[in-house]
Amino acid sequence: MITIGDRLPGGTLKEFVEVEGNGCSVGPNDFDIAKCTAGKTIALFALPGAFTPTCSAKHVPGYVEKADDLRAAGVDEIWCVSVNDAFVMGAWGRDQHTGGKVRMMADGSADFTRATGLSLDLTARGMGLRSNRYSMLVVDGVVRTLNVEAPGKFEVSDSATLLEQARALRAG
Repeated sequence: MITIGDRLPGGTLKEFVEVEGNGCSVGPNDFDIAKCTAGKTIALFALPGAFTPTCSAKHVPGYVEKADDLRAAGVDEIWCVSVNDAFVMGAWGRDQHTGGKVRMMADGSADFTRATGLSLDLTARGMGLRSNRYSMLVVDGVVRTLNVEAPGKFEVSDSATLLEQARALRAG
């Protein structure tokens, strides 16, 4: 499992882009993880699935609500990563009003999730391989904080915890 001090695994994540520009076409676009994290502080949180109860009612809304505070604490971008395709993540982002606040990054084949060692096998529940619920601060591609939830819990990967960590990191 990835730990504090490790570099994020290489590869790509997909994001559904709503407006053409900056070299991106409308629709799913590939983003190189190493290039997108270089020189930036990223608040990354991951969850089991789009449109699922805790993810939709608490996890994503908390990051949308705290987006400005996280930026004030030195975070350049906020990423939500889930093992869903870019079309689903785009639709979920529209539903959750994440535009301009949280990038909805798709890990459709779970390549990134498996590479972090933070996968969750929900096959018995009909959901297949998913991501554990967690959050992390990534500075220039390196994990600086990591908060992994116990199964079925939502206690340490919330936006308030990561905001507190971002403030401490900036002060520190």
